[in-house]
Amino acid sequence: MSLLHALDLLATFVFALVGARVAADKGLDYGGIAFVAAISSISGGTLRNLFLGLRPIWIVDPWIITSVITAVILTLVFRRVTHVSKSLLIMDTFGLAVATISGAHLAIQSDVAWFGAILLGVVTAVTGGLLRDLLCQIEPVLLHRETIGTSSLIGSIFFVSLLEVGSSLMVAVFVGGAAVVLSRFISIYFNLHLPKFVK
Repeated sequence: MSLLHALDLLATFVFALVGARVAADKGLDYGGIAFVAAISSISGGTLRNLFLGLRPIWIVDPWIITSVITAVILTLVFRRVTHVSKSLLIMDTFGLAVATISGAHLAIQSDVAWFGAILLGVVTAVTGGLLRDLLCQIEPVLLHRETIGTSSLIGSIFFVSLLEVGSSLMVAVFVGGAAVVLSRFISIYFNLHLPKFVK
């Protein structure tokens, strides 16, 4: 299994689990929980692949669908409805880091320019959470707090920049992922936000 494939599977499972938990918290039925979990976990990678002219990975890789189904089953079996708690926040942040690196890595493998790879890393990471919140009728976290997009952008810049200067893939993955996690946790801990438009 390649590093890219492992990252895709891991991000898919984490985002599906968070999506299923959020949907369960909103009182959706089993079908709604499964649908939100799927949209949360595969939409970012699907959009990335479409931009790159590739088939969405879930069409050809049954392990992606297996990851989503596993996350849904875990949510339904344990029947633990949790509000967005620290555990969900940690999982979501970890998924954000993994998806950022996965998106940027595939873009680089597809010979996309460095700036395009950075942007595709962000697109891969934030699309699922944005759609999840819209479907669950929650004010999208991406648009008003916790600097999710900024954290993903920082990590993507670190990852792509390190590869551009000849760093090893493993070093770039570690540093880029750590940059996503640290920047998001710092923004939450110190209540840092991007400036808002004031009328």
